Amino acid sequence: MSRYQVRHATLKDAKAVAEVHVAAWQTAFQGVLPDAQLAAMTIDKRLAFWRDAIDMGEPQVLVATDATEAGRVVGFVAFDRSRDKGTPPTTGELWAIGALPALWSTGAGLALWDGARDALIEEGCTKVTVWLPLRNERALRFHELAGFKRELPSAKTVEMGGVKVEEIRLQRKIA
Repeated sequence: MSRYQVRHATLKDAKAVAEVHVAAWQTAFQGVLPDAQLAAMTIDKRLAFWRDAIDMGEPQVLVATDATEAGRVVGFVAFDRSRDKGTPPTTGELWAIGALPALWSTGAGLALWDGARDALIEEGCTKVTVWLPLRNERALRFHELAGFKRELPSAKTVEMGGVKVEEIRLQRKIA
């Protein structure tokens, strides 16, 4: 049995989600985004977004808690229907997934993915996508191990805080 329990986020979890988001991004995007940009990503800036998301249910947010640490929130996943134009309503999208960097490779991400997959199936989704930076090898590897496949023609350049980043969409069937 996993040491992680996954549940729907509540407003009380918004600060913990923001903390995990900032810690995970600052670690995962080292060498992808400039250090100054990563340092400018603050918990306060992310807190408003996560409060609104949890309150409005868009995207849906699940948190992973660690049973060995009195139920402390250690990860989150945000997901909903695909935001990509032209996709059918049966296509879901992972908007974000992250865990505290000290807990990477311990099963938190897998527990979160399992929870999101189950919720998307309940919503009637048969396929799920995720957009990832090509230079984030760890995230690409995680999703590929979870059964996602790269959609090579989807590669595009997006701007993240003034920096151009190459992204690719991955997808997998879920039902």
